[in-house]
Amino acid sequence: MDYEILAREVVYNGFFRMTRLTLRHALFQGGMSETLVRERFERGDAVGVLPYDPWEDRVVLVEQFRVGALDTGMGPWLLETVAGIVEPGESMEAVARRETREEADCQLGELVPIMRYLVSPGGTSQTVHLFCAPIDSRDLRLEGHGHPEEGEDIRLHVLPSQEAIGLLDNGGVEAAMPIIALQWFALNRERLRDRWQGAPRAPYNGPA
Repeated sequence: MDYEILAREVVYNGFFRMTRLTLRHALFQGGMSETLVRERFERGDAVGVLPYDPWEDRVVLVEQFRVGALDTGMGPWLLETVAGIVEPGESMEAVARRETREEADCQLGELVPIMRYLVSPGGTSQTVHLFCAPIDSRDLRLEGHGHPEEGEDIRLHVLPSQEAIGLLDNGGVEAAMPIIALQWFALNRERLRDRWQGAPRAPYNGPA
């Protein structure tokens, strides 16, 4: 299968970026498509982390205001995984550890990949690299996380694993990232506990 990009133009460049592509692509029955014009939302790749305490059997989720959820009827405060955008030159693992420190004020142990996926390939180039990692959830500060100068106001929810998995059935999570992470966690929870329970707890260092 082949495609041809005839033109590429940045039509908006603010907090996010929008690119307009003029292109043609191969058809399944042979030949090429007509010339198509498509706008693509450029946000940068992201990393998500589901922090899990295998010793206490608890999951940590974050809650914050999300402008994209306005006018959906779901409410703009969402339960999510820790997440952040990859900066130039950063590894996915470095982003995972940085964002967990910023959003939950705790330190991760071993990073286990969950999956990499396209957020919405019909209109954006963004991919998410999703991980699970052990943490020590004891004495975590629940409120006052994030960067206020960036408009972040983050609250933690430290949930028993079964309660966190139950959010999938009762509509308690509405964003794709935590849904994918918790579905994977439900399938792999026992394996993770066996893998991590015998290791030292990932240290919690208190406020940064």
